Amino acid sequence: MANKGGPTKAAYDKAYNSRPSQVKKRMARNRARAALMREGVVKKGDGKDVDHKVPLDRGGSNARSNLRVTSQKKNRGWRRGKSGYNP
Repeated sequence: MANKGGPTKAAYDKAYNSRPSQVKKRMARNRARAALMREGVVKKGDGKDVDHKVPLDRGGSNARSNLRVTSQKKNRGWRRGKSGYNP
C-alpha cells in the first residue's frame, strides 16, 4: 500500500513500525493468523481478518477463545469514525 502522506510520513511510519513494541505486536498478530490457517479457518488472500475479541493492547491474548474471523470491512470499519481513517 502506497503512503499518501509523502516522504515525511513514510519516514515516520518506517520508524514507528520498527519500534520493538510494534514488532512484538505484529509478531503476535501473525502467530494468531498462522494458528487459524493451520486449523483451515482462514486462507491467504481470502479477505478475512483474524480479530482479537479483547485487543492485544488491552491485555488480550492469542488464546483460541480470544480469536474470531471477521471480514476486513467489519474489522477495520470501526476506525472510520472520528479519526477519518479510510483504508
